[in-house]
Amino acid sequence: MKDSYLKFTNGAFGARLTNMLGMPRPEFLDRYAPDEPVINGPVLLGGGAEPALLETLATLFQSIKTQTLFHAQIPQWLRIANDAGLITGRWEARGKQSEKVKALVFDATGVSDSSKSEVLYRFFHDSARSILSCGRIIVLGRPPEQCHEARKATVQRGLEGLIRSLGKEIKRGVAAQLVYVDEGAENQIESTLRFLLSPRSAYVSGQVIRIGKAKKPTRTLTDWSAPLKGKKILVTGSARGIGNAIAKVMARDGAKVVCLDIPEAQADIDKIAAELDGSALALDLTHTDSPDTLVAEAQAVGGWDVVVHNAGITRDKTLANMRAELWNSVVDVNLSTQERINDALLDAGVINKNGRIVCVSSISGIAGNVGQANYAFSKAGVIGMVQSLAPLLAKRGIAINAVAPGFIETQMTATIPLGVREAGRRLNSMHQGGQPLDVAEAVAWLASPASGGVTGNIIRVCGQSLLGA
Repeated sequence: MKDSYLKFTNGAFGARLTNMLGMPRPEFLDRYAPDEPVINGPVLLGGGAEPALLETLATLFQSIKTQTLFHAQIPQWLRIANDAGLITGRWEARGKQSEKVKALVFDATGVSDSSKSEVLYRFFHDSARSILSCGRIIVLGRPPEQCHEARKATVQRGLEGLIRSLGKEIKRGVAAQLVYVDEGAENQIESTLRFLLSPRSAYVSGQVIRIGKAKKPTRTLTDWSAPLKGKKILVTGSARGIGNAIAKVMARDGAKVVCLDIPEAQADIDKIAAELDGSALALDLTHTDSPDTLVAEAQAVGGWDVVVHNAGITRDKTLANMRAELWNSVVDVNLSTQERINDALLDAGVINKNGRIVCVSSISGIAGNVGQANYAFSKAGVIGMVQSLAPLLAKRGIAINAVAPGFIETQMTATIPLGVREAGRRLNSMHQGGQPLDVAEAVAWLASPASGGVTGNIIRVCGQSLLGA
């Protein structure tokens, strides 16, 4: 679906008019294309007190072959960068025009007291005007609930307000994230930072991501261009829209994909499966025997490495006017089937070692929505399922996460009345709707074998919507 406003505001006349009237002017977002570098431009490093992740960051930047600059706050970076074979240099405060950077990365793991938070102010005050369009801001910290001192927990929690404000202030397609890294999980961050620094995360902003220690050490990938090579992946609801995009991205990243949808969509899933050299499975997930069917399908191929629960429906009505069957059908498809399928697959042991479960929730499950009490209940329930299962599955080496899309340009949103559709597009920090591809890229990151330390997370793919947390 075309966004005419986006095109208009990026023309010469439209740009002048929107600036004069103070209207939102969305940026054409950079999105990933194969063979592109992870990040196209230098990274500016900052840190406070005793940053614990600089060595890890040096290894990452060497791996992705990017140039770095460092703020005066962390002169120790010069030695670390040189030891890692990185090209680096000192960045001057209020840098010259030539000193534009594509990303700001701040290691806040050592910030232990709010009275010492000026290091955050100084870094971002100095650098905020130097970040290029569609740039990235990443702050790294420690989970507040794991901090031994109350003051450190306090200041680390404050980082959430900082990154969400930066995401709204800087605009120009810049995305800001906070990554809490458990002590001892430093070797688990590469997959997440590659995703967040790259165009793959174009429509993800204002998120708080937690990385913990994986029960089984996550292997280092040798081919980051095909992180899912050889993986067997089930994607439900893959006939069209977001599910279709997920299947395509999984195949692009090397996976063998089982495209599942209802029998009425047989022709569509046959087509997408043929395009992707995958297989099609027509199945009504609400039938009582569906979990057993899926177990048998998984056993036939030696188990699945990733299960993506994308299938979902809407049946909108205000609760006072809603018939019971509308409530029951939405809850069953969107939530109960996921629970039954998870139980069956896990009991049968057909989700392989270092497996992944990725569920599609919705921003409606976080913020609620008029006429969608049934849908919001089911999607909030998906979040609850992910958070409750995460510690249990971690003991088995399986990670489970969810993505929560906001306004995504699909056939479904195309039917929304114009006024509501435009509000959905503009009420976020990117001032535009997302693409199914944006959701798919987030799912692929969570599905990666290198993302074992990421579990129990709910990632909003919403351009930092003004609705919800």
